[in-house]
Amino acid sequence: MKTGKPVVVMLDWQGPENRAIIEAESLPEVELRMVTSRDPADLRALVADAAFFVGGVEPIPASLIESAPGLRLIHKWGVGVDKIDLVAARARGVPVAVTAGANAVPAAEFTVLLMLAVLRRLVARGTKLRTGEWQQARADARADARRLGGKIVGLVGMGAIGREVAKRVRAFEAGIRYFDPRRLPVMEEQALGSCFVELEALLPEVDILSLHVPLVEPTRHLLSRERIARLKPGAIVINTARGAVVDEEALAEALENGRLGGAGIDVFSTEPLPATHPLLGVTSPGLVLTPHVAGSAFDNVAAIARHAFANIRRVLRGEPLPSEDLVSQ
Repeated sequence: MKTGKPVVVMLDWQGPENRAIIEAESLPEVELRMVTSRDPADLRALVADAAFFVGGVEPIPASLIESAPGLRLIHKWGVGVDKIDLVAARARGVPVAVTAGANAVPAAEFTVLLMLAVLRRLVARGTKLRTGEWQQARADARADARRLGGKIVGLVGMGAIGREVAKRVRAFEAGIRYFDPRRLPVMEEQALGSCFVELEALLPEVDILSLHVPLVEPTRHLLSRERIARLKPGAIVINTARGAVVDEEALAEALENGRLGGAGIDVFSTEPLPATHPLLGVTSPGLVLTPHVAGSAFDNVAAIARHAFANIRRVLRGEPLPSEDLVSQ
């Protein structure tokens, strides 16, 4: 039932527990609607009088933006905006915002989890246990499990997530090198125990390379076939950023032929992951694959919802959005 209030549409499907949290964080001055169907006709009807979109896990194409003539803001649930048609938003004069830093801690925790899972061959150990190979799993662990402590971790991208990863990696007594187009102030580098290194020099230095950059044209295949070849033998690649940042076919080949020691991959160039994806054919025990869940944690839903609704309230009041949230279009 229409209320006459500005309409906020949550475009990503949410389970009942999350829906309850989002509803509790919503604003009394808006009408909140949540998607229940991905049918294009249903979506167009749902957003026809929308003032605000919140989403971006599912694509937000030009056709959907054009279906909401009164649209005032597109807000990403998270930070990556590669599934939002920024050109269409710009053409309509609709600003796009992100929840900067809101999922940085869950994503950083998961990144370290992937590092440890790869180093300790966690998936392979669990599989052997379930198939009755207890003693073999233990023997394998003594031969190929590795510690995080003492390793050199290279972080490509030192935004909110990269900095949170650095804090956690440092606690394991690992060395930290990083590359980012914008170097951190020296005092912040020292606080994080990190050292700036240009990308090409970073690659052969590190035991673990972890990617934390957005997907834009300059970062597409940033970790190319040529750069994978520059990594030291046995190095590990962690990607919780975006799949297309890596040449996935080249990564699969380097894992399968033993050139790399492992990889923890949470994001893919095509999602959901197709059955023909090259990484699915890799037999290396050092490969861990997860379905784009690094930033997802139930106890972080309220914080992200609160962040998004705070920016919606700013727009309603005619106030500027925080510069760190506003996406340059």
